[in-house]
Amino acid sequence: MHKAKGEVVSVNESLVGVRTTDGAIMNGEVAYIIVEDGKRLKSEVIDVKEGNRAYLQVFEDTNWMKVGDPVEFTGLPLAVKLGPGILGSVTDGLQNPLYELGKIEWFLERGLEVDPLDNTQKWHFTPMVEEGATVTGSTVLGSVPEKLFEHKIFVPFSIQGNHTITHIVKEGDYTVDEPIATIQDSTGKSMELTMAFEWPVKRPMPFTERSVPIKPMPTGIRILDALFPIAYGGTACNPGPFGAGKTVLQHSLARHSQADVVIIAACGERAGEAVEVFKDFPELIDPRTGKSLMDRTYIVGNTSSMPVAAREASVYMATTVGEYYRKQGLNVLILADSTSRWAQALRETSGRKEEIPGPEAFPMYISTLISAFYDRAGVEILGDGNTGSLSIIGTVSPAGGNFDEPVTQATLLSTGAFWGLSRALSDARKYPAIDRIDSNSKYPSQLEQEEVTYLLELLRDGKTIASNIILMGEKGITDESYIRYQKAELLDAVFLQQNSFHEVDGVTHPERLRLMFNMIQEIIDTPVDIKGKEEIRSHFNFIRQAFLDWNYMKPDEEGFDKQKTKLLNLLKQMGHVAENV
Repeated sequence: MHKAKGEVVSVNESLVGVRTTDGAIMNGEVAYIIVEDGKRLKSEVIDVKEGNRAYLQVFEDTNWMKVGDPVEFTGLPLAVKLGPGILGSVTDGLQNPLYELGKIEWFLERGLEVDPLDNTQKWHFTPMVEEGATVTGSTVLGSVPEKLFEHKIFVPFSIQGNHTITHIVKEGDYTVDEPIATIQDSTGKSMELTMAFEWPVKRPMPFTERSVPIKPMPTGIRILDALFPIAYGGTACNPGPFGAGKTVLQHSLARHSQADVVIIAACGERAGEAVEVFKDFPELIDPRTGKSLMDRTYIVGNTSSMPVAAREASVYMATTVGEYYRKQGLNVLILADSTSRWAQALRETSGRKEEIPGPEAFPMYISTLISAFYDRAGVEILGDGNTGSLSIIGTVSPAGGNFDEPVTQATLLSTGAFWGLSRALSDARKYPAIDRIDSNSKYPSQLEQEEVTYLLELLRDGKTIASNIILMGEKGITDESYIRYQKAELLDAVFLQQNSFHEVDGVTHPERLRLMFNMIQEIIDTPVDIKGKEEIRSHFNFIRQAFLDWNYMKPDEEGFDKQKTKLLNLLKQMGHVAENV
């Protein structure tokens, strides 16, 4: 295939204007700009103009680039290499493994590229088809063990039409680049297949059938599982001001959610926080397996200090890898942090292209891009009768905590759950600082809908009474209202708040969630005969402390049942207690 060439005619930070000297180019094509020191800087065509002109966004530092530098076009779109060996790795937005780059240069030099998959490692391949079998794109050729899973080896998804297997290797050890099969189409044209293949990152993978996300995904976080759940294949928006606990919440989701594979897209997060993820995750023990959490984790790191164009690439890179593992029949969770900085990168590029700006100078098409990103989530029904799911949780960092800005609003329209972080709650050290009133979810809870409504009504009543107390003082409200207020405060303190750093309280499994809800319901429903604000407050303080002590105990721990009995005895001082609590 003839590949076009060109030369640089303008440089505006990461946006480079190019005049092609021969051939045609396409939008989304990868190109390399060769600078004075011989480095080849990777870029992507983002706009094609009349007169053999094009604009490229460069994924590297463009310092010392000059007019006249040669450009080579590849004729191929930006793609990710898919195959065994992705799990446990940390790459940049172009799939360069960062640890391997670090071995070459301590300070990452521009223009460096390393094969994303280790082409020296042997994988034990077990064939699942025989010679003469008819296959097409996404047919399973065999499998290899990868970390915790059996990794299916597919016929590349881009192959269309029926092909015949003319050769397949025997069971044995092979690298990702060694041929394992040969297929032939109806015209007699043959093609060799390896364990790895490439797929364009901005093109959603094809699927046979998708279903509506309806099965709740346990996260171990009580306020989410009970009030604002996410389903397998669902989407969630997590906006909030700086310091409200977005990062800690994401770490808890990565460690405790019941997803098979976790993909972290650090698409513009501050470098300090991203480095903390790189350092901490390899040392974390997965509570489900007792092994390293990295065995089922893939991290894409493009911090705010890296070129803006790479932020956009990192989002699509993570999503494509997520779609690939969904095809494996696994439940995948993508944590994108922060989509605001991804949108800011799009704004910078749009401004340099001199496009007509939308609200707050974001591109006019920002809502379309955000919607298309979240639309790649979902539950896929696979041909073998199994299902795989891709769930996406995106954090948003609106300036000043303003949820009315364009990125937050576009994300709200595209996601099924809204977990708004509150500055007031985080300042009061109430974590997770998810707003109890304004947050919402369209997905089914682990509790019954009537039970969810029951809790939300108490929280709304408590907020209303709290406002009256601020206006009129405690003396201005009745004892009955004050008791209702104390019950709402108790619900918040012992059920909705959670210590992410505690071994027991950091994660709540569905069985424990039901046990806690039954106790909370009994406290709320028990009539209180105590009179006087001081006595009411004192009694609820005793209950709160007893409940918190119970939260920190394992169900099989000695004293767990005794603490539950202590709680019930405190309730008996208020009224009748059901025997099935």
